[in-house]
Amino acid sequence: MGIKEIELPSVEPFRMEELSLSLTSGPNGYKVALSDIDIYGASNFTVKKIKLSEDGKPFEAVINIPELRISARYKSSGVLIILPASGNGTFHANFGDITTIVRGQVSNNYTDGLKYLHVDTLNVDLTVKHVRLGVTNVFRNSPILTEAINLFLRENGHEVFKIMSPQLKKKLSGLFQTISNQLLSHVPVQMFLLPGSSSS
Repeated sequence: MGIKEIELPSVEPFRMEELSLSLTSGPNGYKVALSDIDIYGASNFTVKKIKLSEDGKPFEAVINIPELRISARYKSSGVLIILPASGNGTFHANFGDITTIVRGQVSNNYTDGLKYLHVDTLNVDLTVKHVRLGVTNVFRNSPILTEAINLFLRENGHEVFKIMSPQLKKKLSGLFQTISNQLLSHVPVQMFLLPGSSSS
């Protein structure tokens, strides 16, 4: 659900159209193409620390996301653990205890004598503690191929996350920037200030 008071529509799930992963090297390297990617949990975050922008320097925030869940269709090609691994099915991922470092630049807007902030640029860095990946509904329901793929994903989960993370970072940057600006456009800077603080 969204937040009607600030005109913020629901962002769950958010979708990535496709993601291409080269998971092993060589002429017959194992490659996976994900499509129809639905990501859940990104809007359930807690801001642990924030350093506001001063003198033109970027602001910085530390955000914790308890869990990201991903569901997607996948299509694979190549050889995996000596097995021909071309096929398709359903891909699932669960990333737990994610720390996100958010940095960006803000500008000031004035309306009716009140100052509002606007996030102009925003970038994120991700670290994740727990990774669980798997596939189901594999093409022709091959139990040997299913087990080989799931074994590979279990043993290489963090490496797969590293390959996925550049595109995840880009998507999360856009999501956090949208949420931030929707909130900031409705809440003047004065609302964030403690008694005795001043704002230029």
